[in-house]
Amino acid sequence: MTPTYLVTHSGGFHADELFSTVILTRLFPQAQVVRSRAANWITPAADRIIYDVGGAYDGETRIFDHHQRGAPLREDGQPYSSFGLVWKHYGRDYLAACNVPEAHAEEIHASFDTGFVLPVDLMDNGAANMSGPLAPMALPALLETLKPVFDETAPDAEDRAFHAALSIARSFVEARIARSAAKRRAEVMVQDAIRAAGDSAILELPMGMPFRPAVIKAGADHLLFVVAPRGDDWTLGTIRLHDEGFEVRADLPAAWAGLTNEALEEASGVKGATFCHKGRFIAAARTREAALEMARLAVAEAQA
Repeated sequence: MTPTYLVTHSGGFHADELFSTVILTRLFPQAQVVRSRAANWITPAADRIIYDVGGAYDGETRIFDHHQRGAPLREDGQPYSSFGLVWKHYGRDYLAACNVPEAHAEEIHASFDTGFVLPVDLMDNGAANMSGPLAPMALPALLETLKPVFDETAPDAEDRAFHAALSIARSFVEARIARSAAKRRAEVMVQDAIRAAGDSAILELPMGMPFRPAVIKAGADHLLFVVAPRGDDWTLGTIRLHDEGFEVRADLPAAWAGLTNEALEEASGVKGATFCHKGRFIAAARTREAALEMARLAVAEAQA
């Protein structure tokens, strides 16, 4: 039965019920969000989904709390918050509602759970190490700063703050899912470009996009540089060795470092070369032909 009510607790809010509400209101836009601790509201019934309140977890009766003794744990023993439980039961439906292709849904569901949902679960349960100066900048902590201050006593202050925070939380979830879906689309395009490159050390892409994951996944260790259009220009970029840090498979030529326009054209011998970063990880040219010629010169020097 489609729920008429989405019930969570009243009072101060946390990230887990905010993000749970993001998921559920996308799936059930006609349902009314009710914030209450009254027994008649937090008792399971056919017309509602209850989360982060109620003292029970039962997917069949659609109650998703994690504060009770014997609260549910993930297979690895890490705790759920209401967000993790709601994502477990409704995440795949949410991705379908966001028009994520079915072929990519399971991978995106898992990556979002690991990279976004789990940190919220851990923080809500006090199971994350949040010491240090950056702790107040974590997303759950920032959302909680939107709670009313202590002497804002209007009867609707907490509900108004909740819904204001909800719109911000929604933006982050939707952006993260959209970015994950875009990465999967990019992977398909990069795989096609790798096949087209063959044995060449130059990967040419139809536009700027995330490419390193697909290059690593394909085992394309022979690739050294990437050429792609950017606006009216073309870029020539390096390929990082690791996800973190700046070490690359091959640097652009040292003679190009920090040069622009005529000086770079003279140093490279390529008409239309316009820029090379002093760090030698990216360069630019006016035309595709110039960018590819620069790439060929960079490959020759790297392989010499």
